[in-house]
Amino acid sequence: MPIMEIIGLAGSVSLLSGWRLYLCVFATGLAMRLDALPVPEHLASLGVLENPWVMGIAALGALAEFFADKVMWLDSIWDTVHTAVRPVGGALLALAIVDPSDPAMQVIAFMLGGGASFLAHGGKASARAVVNTSPEPVSNAVVSTGEDIATVGLLWLAYEYPIAAGSIAVVLFALMIALLLIARRIIKRVFFRSPKVER
Repeated sequence: MPIMEIIGLAGSVSLLSGWRLYLCVFATGLAMRLDALPVPEHLASLGVLENPWVMGIAALGALAEFFADKVMWLDSIWDTVHTAVRPVGGALLALAIVDPSDPAMQVIAFMLGGGASFLAHGGKASARAVVNTSPEPVSNAVVSTGEDIATVGLLWLAYEYPIAAGSIAVVLFALMIALLLIARRIIKRVFFRSPKVER
């Protein structure tokens, strides 16, 4: 697999794990177990994801996240707790994707994977903080379900078409930057409104 495809694949998986780490681990392990995702020889270290224990823990985490993410403000608490977990998980997934015989590439993948996952986590957490300002609870469930569907779909696309994985990573990166900027503007407007001067 060419170097740019590997970087694109590692970037896509890392960014998606910033949204849904447990779902990424479980979906990848399940796809490998069902032989729906043939793993190239140099990605053999990803084989650990199809271990029943790893899949079981990832499934429990994904299930807990699925429900926690649908409840207003509980999702923000969940995101806060996972501020350290998701970037480390994303970095380790990126590390598993690159060739273990190339130490320089492993260091790059670990740093970029962690950074990409942290950026995605920040964009998601900021967007959810904005959604939580809405008084009705339905928007939270809709946004969360959209994230679930997008994560599974984009993960499948990245693994099935590694050439497209780089494009997916670039689009996700741009989306995360846009979400951060929009959330910053809205949060500033909602929480830091200057008081009106009465005449």
